[in-house]
Amino acid sequence: DERRLTDAVSVLMGSGQGAYPSGNSLLVRGSGESVLIDPSVTVVARGGTSVPVDALINSHSHEDHMAGNGAFPDARVHIHVDDLLGARSIDGLMAVYGLTGDARESFERTVVDEFHYSPRPDAQGFADGHVFDLGGGTTIEAVHLPGHTRGHSGFRIDRVFFLSDIDLTGFGPYYGDVWSDLDDFESSLAKVRDEDADYYVTFHHNGVIEGRSTFLELIDAFTAVIERRHDAMLEFLRQPHSIEEMGKHRFIYRPHVQMAFVESVERRSADLHVQRMLRRGEAIETSPGHYQAI
Repeated sequence: DERRLTDAVSVLMGSGQGAYPSGNSLLVRGSGESVLIDPSVTVVARGGTSVPVDALINSHSHEDHMAGNGAFPDARVHIHVDDLLGARSIDGLMAVYGLTGDARESFERTVVDEFHYSPRPDAQGFADGHVFDLGGGTTIEAVHLPGHTRGHSGFRIDRVFFLSDIDLTGFGPYYGDVWSDLDDFESSLAKVRDEDADYYVTFHHNGVIEGRSTFLELIDAFTAVIERRHDAMLEFLRQPHSIEEMGKHRFIYRPHVQMAFVESVERRSADLHVQRMLRRGEAIETSPGHYQAI
C-alpha cells in the first residue's frame, strides 16, 4: 500500500491502481513536519497514515483530491490561491465545476456522501514557486500547471515530481469544467515536459513512472489525445451542428459512462475546441449557435 521512493517520499497507492474515485497520495516526511499531498478516499478508508500529518496540500480543488481534508482536522490545508474557494466551501467547489440545477444537486450529494467533502474555511493559498520547508533539507516546491483547473499544480520533491491530474492515461487531458482551459492545459503540458526527475507520480492509474525516457513517451501520447479529439470534432462538423449536439455525440466519454457531470463536460470541451476552430479559420458559424468545418 505504501511505496517508498526516497527517504522522504512515499506513494500511498490507491485502490485499483489509483483509478477514479481513488488516487495515489504522496506522503512527504521531513525532520520537522510530515505533509500529505492529495489525501484520497483510500487514505480515508484505511484510517489515515502511518505517521502524524502536520499539513495537507491539495493539488487542486476536485472532489477526489480533497477527500481526506476532513479526516485530518488538526492539519493545515494548502491549495493554490486560484482554487482556494473549492477547498473552503461546497458552493465554491460547485462553482469550479460550473454545474447547475439537477446536475449540481446530484453531484453535490456524491461529493459529500462518497468523497467525504468537508469545507476547510481555514485553507491557505499558495502561488507558483512556493516552497514548503519540512526540515532536514526536505522541501516541496509548487509548480503551477493550470488548465485542468485554474489552480492545478504539480510539486517537486528532490528527484520526485508529482504530476497530479496530468495523469498520462489513454483517456487524455480533462478540461471540461468552467474552471478549465484548453490553451492553458497545452501550455502546462509543454512546461512539465521539461521536468527532469527520477520518479514521476500521477494521482491516477500509472502511479509511479521511473525514468525520464518513459515519462516523455507517456506525456507525448497524452498530449496527442487533444489533437485527435479536435480532428474528430472537425469531421463531425462536416455538417452544421450545435454545441449541444456535439455534447450528445460524446467526444470525451464513452456512451456507457453515466455521471452527473458528463453532459456538462462534453459541452464545455466541445465549446473550447470550436472556439479554437474559429480562431484557426477551420470552421464558421453558419447560423446562431451552429458551426460547420470549412
